[in-house]
Amino acid sequence: MSVTTPTSAPAPAPEQVTGRRGGGAPREGRLGRLDQAASPYVYIAPFFVLFFVVGLFPLVYTGWVALHDWDQIMGQGAFVGAQNFVDVLTGQDFWTALVNTLSIFVLSSVPQVLAALAIAGLLDHKLRAATFWRMGVLLPYVVAPVAVALIFSNLFADRFGLINTLLEGVGMEPVRWHSDRLASHVAIASMVNFRWTGYNALILLAAMQAIPRDLYEAAAIDGASGLRRFVSITIPMLRPTMIFVIITSTIGGLQIFDEPKMYDQFGRGGSDGQWQTLTLYLYELGWTRADFGRASAVAVLLFALIVAVGLVNFAISRRIASEESR
Repeated sequence: MSVTTPTSAPAPAPEQVTGRRGGGAPREGRLGRLDQAASPYVYIAPFFVLFFVVGLFPLVYTGWVALHDWDQIMGQGAFVGAQNFVDVLTGQDFWTALVNTLSIFVLSSVPQVLAALAIAGLLDHKLRAATFWRMGVLLPYVVAPVAVALIFSNLFADRFGLINTLLEGVGMEPVRWHSDRLASHVAIASMVNFRWTGYNALILLAAMQAIPRDLYEAAAIDGASGLRRFVSITIPMLRPTMIFVIITSTIGGLQIFDEPKMYDQFGRGGSDGQWQTLTLYLYELGWTRADFGRASAVAVLLFALIVAVGLVNFAISRRIASEESR
């Protein structure tokens, strides 16, 4: 008879060292999660810092100045609330400047977009020395606006200008470009169109070249003419880019300053404010009358006007986008 010796129970396995003594793994995990959460904000932080310094702070500070009696030399005065806005809105000069701004804006933006669309359509075809023509339309944009204003102010001079000389040569009466309100608006709008039409044409041309050529070939096989292809294919495909061009033209048109400032040697927008825009009126209040409070009020109202026009454009763009998605 054999006697079996009971085996001893296996010794418990030693606990695995997890490293928690120093808190390494959880600490690294927390740092990893913090890095993952904070890194995107750190990367884009320079933009927001720059936007706050050069964009948001001047806007808020302008609103603060508009609420005070602020002199150019004496600095901040008493708090006047909305009195500066009331003074500006009840004065005739503000409404005259607003009408002038909108008139020049319409006379410049509408022909400008149509001309840019036509030029882009011509440049989209096969041309000899296409790069030369495409760079040539950008040439007016690189010319200094002061030089453009000086050249056009001489072209539209009342007595010895080239335009009036040509009109008299064909038996027509000379136009009083610096006296008549509408004539001065046409002259200033021509400067704006000369400088910005080529720039917008290149933007539209880039969008045209992104349109698939198969659409044009299919339309040509179906017998569509060149004009029909441009109206039925090119223009609908350009709607988002045209909205961008219209919005940028709107912002630039409402802030127009260089061309009316340099239209005559005085730079005050005419003897009776014939072409005084909102920016010229703002400049006159701030730097001629030394009234920074009312000048800031005009700046705030101009900002509100631009935002309102931008919202209208945004609503139009959303409507066009919804029509495209149907």
